[in-house]
Amino acid sequence: MQKLNLQSAGLLKPCFAPGRPSHKSIHHQRQSCLRVSASASVTEKDAAVQNGVEFQIKDVFPPTEPKPVSPEVQAIIDEQGLDYETSGLKYLTNEARMRALDKKANKVEKLKNKKGGEAMWSEVHELGQLIREGKTTWQDLALDDIDLRLKWSGLFHRRKKTPGFFMMRLKVPNGELNSEQLRFLGESVGKYGEKGCLDITTRANIQLRGIPLEDAGPVFAGLQSVGLSSVQTGMDNVRNMTGSPIAGIDPHEFIDSRPLCKAIDNMITNHGKGNPELVNLPRKINIGISSTRDDFAHTHINDVGLYAAKDPETGKVGFNVELGGYFSIKRNARSIPGDTWLDVEEVAPYCKAILEVFRDYGQRVADRQKTRLMWLVEDMGAQKFRETVSSYIGYELKPGKHVTYDDEWKRRDVLGVHPQRQEGLYWVGACVPVGRMTSADMDDLAHVADTYGDGTLRLTVEQDVIFPNVPEANLEAMQKEPLFQRFQINPGNLSRGLVSCTGAQFCGVAIIETKNRAMAIVEKLEQQLDIPEAVRIHWTGCPNSCGQAQVGDIGLMGGPAKLDGKAVEGVRLFRGGIIGENPTLATEFEKGVPCEERILLPKLRELLIQHHGAKLKPG
Repeated sequence: MQKLNLQSAGLLKPCFAPGRPSHKSIHHQRQSCLRVSASASVTEKDAAVQNGVEFQIKDVFPPTEPKPVSPEVQAIIDEQGLDYETSGLKYLTNEARMRALDKKANKVEKLKNKKGGEAMWSEVHELGQLIREGKTTWQDLALDDIDLRLKWSGLFHRRKKTPGFFMMRLKVPNGELNSEQLRFLGESVGKYGEKGCLDITTRANIQLRGIPLEDAGPVFAGLQSVGLSSVQTGMDNVRNMTGSPIAGIDPHEFIDSRPLCKAIDNMITNHGKGNPELVNLPRKINIGISSTRDDFAHTHINDVGLYAAKDPETGKVGFNVELGGYFSIKRNARSIPGDTWLDVEEVAPYCKAILEVFRDYGQRVADRQKTRLMWLVEDMGAQKFRETVSSYIGYELKPGKHVTYDDEWKRRDVLGVHPQRQEGLYWVGACVPVGRMTSADMDDLAHVADTYGDGTLRLTVEQDVIFPNVPEANLEAMQKEPLFQRFQINPGNLSRGLVSCTGAQFCGVAIIETKNRAMAIVEKLEQQLDIPEAVRIHWTGCPNSCGQAQVGDIGLMGGPAKLDGKAVEGVRLFRGGIIGENPTLATEFEKGVPCEERILLPKLRELLIQHHGAKLKPG
């Protein structure tokens, strides 16, 4: 097999895209946050000159000393009998401490006041050892520790579905893994039978399943030994950093999103060791970086979206900020313009400042549905919010840039075989049905990455995988690998866009089973129909919408239904989600549809015929 030299291939430097030819003048805008101007396009000469620019991206920040406790706060701490040193209050301001200690604060705040979740970074080892030595069982441990605080270590107890076993959520910034990591992850779940599997998530992340608490400590430590981490992946923490799955190899990108995603992740987690300064946010936060016009990270549904563009005046790459996108049971919000422009070097410091502002000013009220970042932004207003973040950064941030494109850009499908910007190299995208993998799959993925590429792999928010840096001479042999009979390189037009949350198989919140049902229905639809275009079908088991039903061409969300007068598993149906430039959330048009195949299958078939040009196959 042909060997790859990363240095000579130019894969270690950020790159800029050559401009696309303009065929017609159409101005696209996402509310008032606009895109890159054709007049600021990068020419081939510009790209060659700028290709070697190495940005200084800060990912090490000096620790902050806790604020002194005010007499008012101390009085409440004493009244409630709390231990300040073990509480989650230490790095809050006194104003935030007062909100957290308020009698009307929600129950999670009260739990954190009693004991911060960061305590579990060490206790996960201690508790596991006690169980291994037979000195206790998981049933005897504190309920709040097992079911809630362990989430700060990435461990999620599925008491209703798999009592005594945990899902472990990782940090995989920009979805990039190497073969050593893939093999370790496979080994970590391989001994647990059907419970031991892995899922690719809609944040291009990995979740391990079936891990008992007595084994969690060694896995936790093992992750760090291979350059991964599971700290701060649940509850009131920042979720996995998403970027472009083809970063650094994309002929059309503005900038490589990987160094930025990793710098932000390092800042948040103290290089995977845990950062107590940022573990007590009012609620979780999603941050996504879009480094191309495709918006592979779905910034419009992130709490903080950084959308790359070129400054119309200077031609320099930077980011417009979008704020507040999220899905929840009570509200689904698309992001709004943050009226802020960031130079590349400002990205990580800005994210640190915005997290600190959210930590210090965010609400901690009884209704946790009203504690996401959007509520704070709306309360302050975009300008006041920018000014407040500026005060934390130490200088005045620039307002957002008015930017336009003079051509249309259709979001690209990254599955299949595609030429990279490096001559003679290709990326190969393969479909992992609904993101579910086994231990053996991980070994096979590692083998393919080592044998035909550069030993790395990318995850996508569509729950698929990409093998980068495959020399052209390796393509033919690579595509004959048995792995690609399971994970197809050129799947059907429904399979390639199928996304699903965990569903009721493992998740106690899900109303319906999703993954197996989604695969079975898509298989039958592809057998029955000729479908001329890729159609993105998203399944989610409940209104929390981890499967992101609102971004699909067709979305299915678990909900109540009746059939023949009896309660059955059902779905709410959505249609019309658009991703990429000018995104739109799908609209719900029907609810209470039974999941029974004889009802749901023809309904979906008719949708595909009416709205996506599908035709029944002969016979």
